[in-house]
Amino acid sequence: MIAEVIINNNARALNRIFDYKVPKELETKIKIGSRVFVPFGNGKKLDDGFVINLKDKSEFECKEIAGIEKDSLSEFNVNLAKLMARKYFCNISECIKLMLPPGTTSKELSNREKAKVGNFVFLNKDKDVVEADIEAGLIKSDKHKTVLRYFIDNNIEEGIYISDLEVFTGVSKAVFKTIAKNGYIAIKENEMERNPFLHKAYSRDKKKKLNEEQIVCFECIKSQIDEGRHETNLIYGITGSGKTEIYLQLIEEVLNKGKTAIVLVPEISLTPQMVDRFLSRFGEEIAVLHSKLSSGERFDEWNKIKDGKAKIVIGARSAIFAPVSNLGIIIIDEEHDASYKSENTPRYNAKDLAYYIAKQNNVPLVLGSATPDITSFYKAKNGDIKLFTLTKRATNAKLPEVKIVDLRYELSHGNKSMISLELQEAMKKNLKNKKQTILFLNRRGYSTFIMCRECGYVAKCKNCDIPLTYHRYGNTLKCHYCGYEQSAISICPNCGSNKVKYFGTGTQKLEDEVKELFPGITTIRMDIDTVGKKNSYEEILNSFRDEKIDVLIGTQMVVKGHHFPDVTLVGVIAADGNLYQDDYKAVERGFQTLVQVSGRSGRTEHGDVIIQTYNPDHYAIIDSQKQDYDLFYNQEINLRKMLNYPPFCDIIVIRFLGKNLSDVKKVANSVYSKLEKIVSDKELLYNPVPSPIERIQNKYRWRIIIKAKLTNSLIDKINFAANVLDYKNKDVSIIVDSNPNNMV
Repeated sequence: MIAEVIINNNARALNRIFDYKVPKELETKIKIGSRVFVPFGNGKKLDDGFVINLKDKSEFECKEIAGIEKDSLSEFNVNLAKLMARKYFCNISECIKLMLPPGTTSKELSNREKAKVGNFVFLNKDKDVVEADIEAGLIKSDKHKTVLRYFIDNNIEEGIYISDLEVFTGVSKAVFKTIAKNGYIAIKENEMERNPFLHKAYSRDKKKKLNEEQIVCFECIKSQIDEGRHETNLIYGITGSGKTEIYLQLIEEVLNKGKTAIVLVPEISLTPQMVDRFLSRFGEEIAVLHSKLSSGERFDEWNKIKDGKAKIVIGARSAIFAPVSNLGIIIIDEEHDASYKSENTPRYNAKDLAYYIAKQNNVPLVLGSATPDITSFYKAKNGDIKLFTLTKRATNAKLPEVKIVDLRYELSHGNKSMISLELQEAMKKNLKNKKQTILFLNRRGYSTFIMCRECGYVAKCKNCDIPLTYHRYGNTLKCHYCGYEQSAISICPNCGSNKVKYFGTGTQKLEDEVKELFPGITTIRMDIDTVGKKNSYEEILNSFRDEKIDVLIGTQMVVKGHHFPDVTLVGVIAADGNLYQDDYKAVERGFQTLVQVSGRSGRTEHGDVIIQTYNPDHYAIIDSQKQDYDLFYNQEINLRKMLNYPPFCDIIVIRFLGKNLSDVKKVANSVYSKLEKIVSDKELLYNPVPSPIERIQNKYRWRIIIKAKLTNSLIDKINFAANVLDYKNKDVSIIVDSNPNNMV
């Protein structure tokens, strides 16, 4: 017996099949999808690979397979990996890695095993005794009381992992040791139960009564579940229209049939809220998969799914590869969100894969959004997918009232503040009424760039062709592309002048200005700088909701999906940022962002939204004020058709990256000359040019753009032209991306 093996290596030269002889003792064990160890090349070290086919004989002299690893793939996954490698221009092995249990390298496996043992904290005295000592004043330290109260209030009897206790109480591990010396707690090494829901308080709820629009949607998709029939469905519902309740009730139908469900959410920040809803409805039949879990936690959740202990999988885009069995439905919430498209190899789109998996399993695929992706809505309008429209909020609350403030007027009347006078007045009123406010600004940091007014010098990243952003905390200049940072400057390094000025605004500066305008209020900030540690998303969102913090200031993270009953005012500080980027999707993203962030206001009572802009006449601004997606869609789809942009074509970007500019240009021109000879007249091929940001992380970047339908023929042409084996220069990387999120 001969096994066709793909070597587990990212080198493009190894993206091909190698034949290996199957030893007699392994013939009954080996199958398509088996992970095997094989001798490769002249080295003595064994490489691992995956069996993608079995046959009787080979035309080559073959080495023998040395062994089989317990991790394996299904034949379905092997076929999916092949499809992905072809469609997304990458190695099969790179696609296979997405389908393996998290933490499968030798280093990760070692760390995973180590992580199973850790220090746990146990209450060492009876709860009544501890309570009595607190009441009697025998425990004087507030921190000691906080820790002990946590055990009592949460009824923790089996101990808690010490790092979790540190996060939940805000008290350092050093304090725990003091409490242990006093005999109230004990710290013991124990085997860890890596359960993301451990000590997570939740109460069970019952399904809610659906309104007429929800019932029509639910019944139609339920019939697909009952009949074992695949359809793609788009639930286009205004913000707060009860899409999640429909998801929950559809999943209940799936579970009643003994099947499983996958639910994708776009960002980690949405996962805790969605998890809370699902825990309340279904208990711990769920598993979560996202990048903020440790390698060990992801591994345990993966096995929980594989062993059938979890019937519902919730997670970001990679959760589409979860090893579910007997799949019953796939749901993609906020389907318009760009994060469903991977920016790293393999550059897959989770929506495409969800369609393929749902179709192969004869189950419904449900897409949901208040602002659907233009391509999805176009398909729905054309009847390629089913469309359900929800026009009413589930609570019967009205959509918020949206006002537009012209910042040009503010500036001409002497208001140089980031916050317009109208927004200031609205915030005063909201604070007086003890309601909450969200301020959205999609730029983190304090100032967006630093410039010398004497000579025009701009502080730029040494690795990238972009200005550095000033961060007040730490007094540093940071690059948001490569992570480079340096100390802030007050003297120009070019001319020696002290006329160094900080321009632009970010969330840090906005927070300072809010505190200056409204002394004594409480604020919390949510951006990439504040959510670095584990559970920080959930902590910030819970603090805002539970502690009734007055103002939440944030970037894109605060826009989508969150439900805060007490938020009655949303302020958009600068609405123009997304509208004028070098990208055909910029206006669509700008409109979606404005509508989504507006939807955070007034979900239980009257709400207001104030959008600040320098371009009040832009159609995306006007349509977002009206919260009229259909009007925006009609304008945008006509422009797309006229300019031949998706959904009327695909856009393929071929990127060339290297440290030597002349090498990059040479390879780009070579690929272009090959393509020029083989593309058809219907396939628009554009000359190689520098990318909008020509250098990132010390690598020069050029690109070729093709506008055409991505047919099998075109895929073959691109693969032929971009094959790096044709070049002697191996210092230039070629990356092919179809329908990328951004053109930069």
